[in-house]
Amino acid sequence: MGKRIISQNRGKGTSTYRAPPKRRKEPLIHPKAEETLCGEITELVHDPARHSVFARVAINNKIVKPILAVEGNYVGQKIFFGENVETTIGNTLPLSKIPDGSLVCNIESKPGDGGKFVRATGTYATVISHEGDKTYLELPSGVVKIINSKCRATIGIVAGGGRKEKPFVKAGKRYHSLKSKAAKYPRTSAVKMNSVDHPFGGGGHKHIGRAKTVSRNTPPGRKVGSISAKKTGKRG
Repeated sequence: MGKRIISQNRGKGTSTYRAPPKRRKEPLIHPKAEETLCGEITELVHDPARHSVFARVAINNKIVKPILAVEGNYVGQKIFFGENVETTIGNTLPLSKIPDGSLVCNIESKPGDGGKFVRATGTYATVISHEGDKTYLELPSGVVKIINSKCRATIGIVAGGGRKEKPFVKAGKRYHSLKSKAAKYPRTSAVKMNSVDHPFGGGGHKHIGRAKTVSRNTPPGRKVGSISAKKTGKRG
């Protein structure tokens, strides 16, 4: 008897592919600020859901907010949120106030949403230029994205850079690391499976044995490979 392929299991929603909600401690978003806010970092806390640290910030000595930590943050550091603040590491301000060539992270997609882009450990985006009410950013992937200049971003690089350079050494370390991300480990290659377990399985040696491009309307049990691909083969 065959088994469900991974895409089917994910759709079913079993505990194997469900991220433990308690591991993610708090949402790390920019505090809402109609005026300039001054905060002091009171604590750097490890967040197992992100494999990194985040900072707890006491704003105006009252409210304690969690924010995404950047390289160079330390306990007792003063950071500022608003339009008329200096472009120093850790400060958060609109893209329109950030000069070209600056490294930024935790960038908002729409003004006031708290930050959506460039939040992974060790990542940063580069401010390329400003044109009217739009700002051109180069993301870590190399893609140039145009964003509203009213969107806020934090100056600096997300803390935890170089995390991937350290080897896992043991399979158990890898297992628990991926479990927090709702990923299954170890994973078996599709071409190593039997034909009843995966569309790419079976045969006398490791090969797919069929075209791997499938239609968008393909049933879930066959929907693997290049789904509704517009191009095939090598890039010219």
